[in-house]
Amino acid sequence: MKCMMSVDNKHIQRVTDEKASELWGEGWRYVPKSLWKEKVRDINDPPSNSKPTTDKSNKMSKAQKRHLRKSQ
Repeated sequence: MKCMMSVDNKHIQRVTDEKASELWGEGWRYVPKSLWKEKVRDINDPPSNSKPTTDKSNKMSKAQKRHLRKSQ
């Protein structure tokens, strides 16, 4: 798989090696996969960590429970 960008820099596609060689002949150019991820793949995903959670749990950890059992 290769990532290709059109001549006018408007379209970025991820294509097979055979299709990439055809597009390269038409004037498309190879670009890094990181550019494809940034511009195409991740554009529709909302930011997952937009608001950090501040909820705290009152549950004891396993280590705390073990320590409590040993001290009794």
